[in-house]
Amino acid sequence: MQRRKLWYTVSSSIIVIGLVSLFVKGVTLGVDFLGGTEIIVEFRNSIEIGEIRTVMDRIGLGQAEIKTFGSDRDILIRTGEQGEGTSVGDRIRSGLATNLPGNPFTVLKEDKIGPKIGDELRRDAVYAIVASLIAILLYVGFRFKFIYGVGAVVALFHDVLVTLGLISILDGLLPQLNLEISQNIVAAFLTLVGLSVNDTVVIFDRIRENQKIFRSMNLIDLVNKSVNETLSRTIITMGTIVLVLGILFVLGGEVTRGFAFTLLIGIIAGTYSSIYIASAVVVDWTGRTGGKGKLID
Repeated sequence: MQRRKLWYTVSSSIIVIGLVSLFVKGVTLGVDFLGGTEIIVEFRNSIEIGEIRTVMDRIGLGQAEIKTFGSDRDILIRTGEQGEGTSVGDRIRSGLATNLPGNPFTVLKEDKIGPKIGDELRRDAVYAIVASLIAILLYVGFRFKFIYGVGAVVALFHDVLVTLGLISILDGLLPQLNLEISQNIVAAFLTLVGLSVNDTVVIFDRIRENQKIFRSMNLIDLVNKSVNETLSRTIITMGTIVLVLGILFVLGGEVTRGFAFTLLIGIIAGTYSSIYIASAVVVDWTGRTGGKGKLID
């Protein structure tokens, strides 16, 4: 806790850089939130983006977004054009089959979302994250004290902002890493919130136990003792999750790679914030208000 101002500075710097990237570069929204048709196709042989672009121009979809999706044989095609049923997807498949007869392909994934549904999904995703943060604030505040709930939510905001900022910074840098915001990414954020607060609650619970035993110990020493006593548990628990996510990221395929990467970054940020942010907020608030920082009355 004596170095908490240093870690405040480190976290603030990362968040500011991420926010600048979000405002300047933004994030790529998937078809889930924009509406339109998205098809991922795997060709038998390598293919150039220019060849796909030529085909899309011929079938009247020249504004479609086209990019590689992991390898030079896997291509993601996304268009905002709307049509009845699967008409747009049928046009794309037919156009590729007709104009590229020497390079057969397999459709790996196809999604079609209407613009109204996309707006609803985007709004509901924000509501889901905000609602989870409020619920955690109330839960931790009720179980301990309100300021501890605030500390937990501040740490969660930290995790979400750090992860979102890194997604914005890294999106598009590597063709093998698809970091567009989809329902899978939103699910990763919600999972991150639950896992991170669980680690924070374990530390808070140990602080409460130690307060009953070491009643004369000042809050900084008490928090340091509690963090150190739970540190091995934190490292082992989060380490196993990071190990699994690392394997999923490398071997899980393109569809789950964005989810695995988001959760991997979020878990690392969440472990860090549980140790250096959540408890530090409580210590600083208690010091400013002149209280003893007790978790129980």
